[in-house]
Amino acid sequence: MSCGGRRRGETGVPGYPPQNGPVTATLVLRVDVDATVEQTWAGATDWDRQGQWMLGTSVRPTRQGGQGVGGGIEAFTGIGRFGFLDTMDITGWDPPRRCHVVHTGRAIRGTGDFDVEPRGKDRAVFVWREDLELPLGRLGRLGWPLVRPFFAYGVRLSLRRFARWVETGRPDA
Repeated sequence: MSCGGRRRGETGVPGYPPQNGPVTATLVLRVDVDATVEQTWAGATDWDRQGQWMLGTSVRPTRQGGQGVGGGIEAFTGIGRFGFLDTMDITGWDPPRRCHVVHTGRAIRGTGDFDVEPRGKDRAVFVWREDLELPLGRLGRLGWPLVRPFFAYGVRLSLRRFARWVETGRPDA
């Protein structure tokens, strides 16, 4: 028994932490874009240039040019040769509104989506969602509350950069 009368690992919340299977962490962030839905979609699916707005990440299409269900993309996040490769299969594709991926790599597993929602005449909202399986079992569960604010900050900053990048016509770096 630990302090508080509960057995080690008990939280007092029924079903948490889960005893079997992966723990999923969800992150949903939005950014307003002063551009049409079509322009916003074109920017989001310009895989080769995603590194111009996504912090520390380079992306490239693999299968089918990264277009449509069955297509693939991979993203390397890191500095130099130190980092990790995130491989993804596209499992949902509804231009210019939605892309759904399954993360299939060793380091990153789970699902991700981006949605482009209309907001007035020439404006859109870009919604980024990740449902990630936390690695490292119990350590991952315990560490996520510490890592989440930094991860969310990086994605939020990247999405702001994305909005500016699309709004200025997606210039080359």
